[in-house]
Parts: sequence; C-alpha cells; structure tokens
Amino acid sequence: MEARRGVARDAGAEHGPGRAESVRGAGAGGMATPCREQIHQEVQDYYGKELQKSEDLKTNACVTSARPLPKAVRDALEHVHEEVVARYYGCGLVIPECLLSCRILDLGCGSGRDCYVLSQLVGEQGHVTGIDMTEGQHIAYHMNKFGYRKPNVEFLHGYMEKLGDAGLADESYDIVISNCVINLTPDKKAVLQEAFRVLKPGGEMYFSDVYASQRLSETIRKHRVLWGECLAGALYWRDLYSITEEVGFSPPCLVTASPITIGDKELEGIIGDCRFVSATFRLFKVPGGSRAGPGQVIYNGGIMGHERELVFDANFTFKEGEVVDVDAEMAAILQSSRFAEEFLIRAGASATAAQGNCCKGAKEKICNPFQLLEQLAAPGPACCPRGTCGPPGCC
Repeated sequence: MEARRGVARDAGAEHGPGRAESVRGAGAGGMATPCREQIHQEVQDYYGKELQKSEDLKTNACVTSARPLPKAVRDALEHVHEEVVARYYGCGLVIPECLLSCRILDLGCGSGRDCYVLSQLVGEQGHVTGIDMTEGQHIAYHMNKFGYRKPNVEFLHGYMEKLGDAGLADESYDIVISNCVINLTPDKKAVLQEAFRVLKPGGEMYFSDVYASQRLSETIRKHRVLWGECLAGALYWRDLYSITEEVGFSPPCLVTASPITIGDKELEGIIGDCRFVSATFRLFKVPGGSRAGPGQVIYNGGIMGHERELVFDANFTFKEGEVVDVDAEMAAILQSSRFAEEFLIRAGASATAAQGNCCKGAKEKICNPFQLLEQLAAPGPACCPRGTCGPPGCC
C-alpha cells in the first residue's frame, strides 16, 4: 500500500494508482487482456514515473474537453487548491445539472478535483464520496474555503468494481460520476453493475470516457503505452449499449463527443484505422414501474445556470416554457429522476411535432459518438444549434 501511495505523490501522478488499481479485478464479462497484475504495474509506472506533466502525454485522450466549462463550474474551480487542479487528468466534463443536496459518488477520483467542484454545487446539505487508491488531500483547506461547518466530502480507498468492499450500500447515491477511468478496467460490466447497485431508483450515472470505432486488436490491447494513454482499454462504443441493457440501465443518452488525436507516429502505426473519441453519456436507473409512453414536457426553467435552456443530451434540448415531444424512454427518465420537479410532464399526451425539436423517434436519435463528431464539425441549420437537434438534414 505504501508503495502505491508513494507513486501517487510523484508529479503528474493524478489518477495513476487509482486508474492502475482499477485495471485489477477483471472477471466475467471483461475483455481478454494481458495479465491484470502486469497491466496494473505498467499503468502505475506510466503515470508515476514516465508522466511528469500533461505535455508528456502522447495523445489528448486524458486532457480533451468536449465543450467550455459553465460559469458555475469555472467559479467553483477557482476555489480548488492549485495542487489538486495541477494534478488533473480527465477526458471530459462530468458535472451534470440539478445537484443541490444530492449525494454523489466519483469513481476513480484521483486527487479529487471533480469532488471539490461538486462539493460546492451540492451545497453543505449534499455529500460527495470519491473512491480511488490515492489519498484525498486538502479536505480541511477546501471546507474552510467553502465556508462549511462540517466536511461534505470523503475519500475512500477501493476498487470501482467492488464498491461493497469499501462499505458502499445499495441505493445510497443520487448520482455516480466517472471521468476517463472506466477504460482502465478490463471488466466494464462489473463497474456498471456496481454503479447501478449503489444508485437510488431514478438515479443517474453521468460519465465521460474513451471509446473506439471498432473492437480492438490484441496488439493494441497488449500495448503498455496505449494502456497508459487510455486507449488500449477503450470500449467499442456499440458494446456500451449492450452492457448497459444487461445491467438494467435505461438506454444511454449521448451528451457530447470530442475527437482524440494521436501525436506519435509509432502509436499511429499500431492503431491503424481504428479511431477513438472522448464521449460523455448519461444512464438512468429507471424503476420498473416507471415505464411510460411518448408524451410532452415543458421545462419550467428552474435549474440554476440553465434557466432558459437545458441541453439534456445530443438529442433533446429543452427551452423554458416550450412544449417538447419526448419518446417513452425520455418520458420515463424525466418522471422518475431528480428532474421530475423541473418539468410539467404530460405522460401519454399526443406526440405531435414539437416546436424546434425534430427528434421524434428513437430510431432517429444520435447514438454513435463518431456520428455526433461529424455533425458537430459540419455547419448546421439555424434550428439545430451545435447539432443538438437531431441527425443531419432533419430540419
């Protein structure tokens, strides 16, 4: 244990041991990979010894961001200790909306940057738990900075595939987040099963990770540098949909996507025609009795920072006071989740064409993050800003 913690103190080692430990625990449902102990050691060495700063990375997988930070998040980051911010590696933004008083679990939290941002957004009555193999730092500093009488953040040592071993009970969290660490465990299904278990009914898993355009070759999956660069363990994006269905989540909602570039000729040769993307998804634990048919919803504009418009995912944008047709999946999500009080929901209402929203059927939804990349890169019609409305040409 001390050796692992020692690596965590090396410059640029944020997520190093936490990510490396996550590689351990492969089991049923995991992809074929090299010896998990070997992966553990090599990834730990990669983050603890070879990487001294983010510029040492050979790809942008661990530093890319899909969109600018909202003002509330920027403001919260200003209060986070500079050492914690400097030791951050992530592939997206894992700060969802409507967080006040929520209980949140961060899988693979590293030095805790996201935890400390969320700590401010959930408020003193909320709570944030980070689980990793690194030591949580500067808790007293942050609680004093935030003006909290008692800490609303805790850090636990443990594996994201075995949350019960860390004492995390069933249905104990409103939200589970993860930022670019699930790719470093061979058993993605075990991680999602544990997240599903600890979520309350109606709870959400909001996470960013790296995905591949195809299933990876053995050559890629055995490459130590590609493991450290978050690529060798990337899930084929279609497999995410099948795994989440097996676990019990509602179908994934694709939120954002950003391209991953390879800045090394040798690695490009190994990867070949495979492409990688950083994508954010949201999954919901919809109770069995909450299934609903298509309906209409009206956003009341009550979420702080999103009063006029809530970009829920790549397919649904809700504007204050506007009637929007939703399919059965989205109706069930909104009815059963923490968003229920933020919408007027007309379950079972006639699903006529909604004003400003051309995403009327599940078949038309954008599920492929690589397709979303293409759409975001192409100029779209005025009714589909940033490609959030639907497939190309739908307007």
